[in-house]
Amino acid sequence: MHKNNFDFLRLIFAIFVIITHSYPLSGNTEEDILFQFTNGQTSLSYIGMRGFFIISGFLIFQSLLRSRDLTDYYWKRALRLFPALFVVLFLTVLLGVIVYQGNPIDYFTSKSIRTYIPNNLSLNNLQYQISGIFDSNPYKSAINGSLWTIPFEFTLFILVSCFFFIRFKCKYIRLILIGLIIVLYVFNLTITDYMSAINYKVLNAKYMSNLGLCFLMGSFMANIDFKSDKFKYFLFISGIVLLFSSLIFSIFNITQYLFLSMIVIPFGLLSVKYINSIGKTIGDMSYGIYIFAFPVQQTLMFYFNLNYKILMFFSLILTILLSYLSLDIVEKLSLELKKYKPNSLIVSMLIKERMHAK
Repeated sequence: MHKNNFDFLRLIFAIFVIITHSYPLSGNTEEDILFQFTNGQTSLSYIGMRGFFIISGFLIFQSLLRSRDLTDYYWKRALRLFPALFVVLFLTVLLGVIVYQGNPIDYFTSKSIRTYIPNNLSLNNLQYQISGIFDSNPYKSAINGSLWTIPFEFTLFILVSCFFFIRFKCKYIRLILIGLIIVLYVFNLTITDYMSAINYKVLNAKYMSNLGLCFLMGSFMANIDFKSDKFKYFLFISGIVLLFSSLIFSIFNITQYLFLSMIVIPFGLLSVKYINSIGKTIGDMSYGIYIFAFPVQQTLMFYFNLNYKILMFFSLILTILLSYLSLDIVEKLSLELKKYKPNSLIVSMLIKERMHAK
């Protein structure tokens, strides 16, 4: 298998999210260093999240091209998404009793306990709170604020699956993707306050257009021939120069989708010594880090009320440890389940439920 830098990038992007979250979760009014450096144009978590979606769009589209049918495609997506999500939700409910501010008997009889796992697994009625947990934290009540992006990603999985029927017709795919990108780009730039308030369950229109642009740019990149390393380096360096220029002239909001894609995908496809073997050495822990970090940070704040630097340090260590353990267990389970092709009825039900949620 060809080595690349994608696992390294995803790991860095996940760490970016932890760094940025350390400020508000510790009650600090400052923002991260990138936010300060760019005069509020962007932040580490903003770059990390958009980078995640660009890579996801690229790799998911490639996965679609390799899939035997849509059942195979959705089965692989479900195994990547739901086992680790269930683990973190289950552990949250199980261990929540030790941070519950009240009678433990009341905790287990609370309605919010019974609904926490099913609501969040459904992806159409996210529940961030359980009554009595983290109510006295600087960032009150929210147990796992990072879950908000998962419904967007799953919706984009469904959107990309529509290309399955023309997946070998590159010319048409590129034209359709360009058309979708232009429509979303115009919508994102001209969106009004009224439109940004539109929600389809949890799918805020402005976030959908923003993250969707990143995902579709990654999908478009999946239809470009990147065989030449010189071409990759050219795009990467050009993207860096143009991105810094856009920050200097304060037009990052307009140019970010193109320039971030020009940086992330070419660099991810390159094979840089030492960092290209991270995935093979420790596995891809980025998803685990992303979904475990928030509750870990909230728990540390509940017990120790740390400043943002100490919170950042210890939450990184604990989250990486938990993610590694989860990866070791969950990945083995997923590999076993990949051997079994699910009944197409199950996949149909998943699609129907998601479309109904919209």
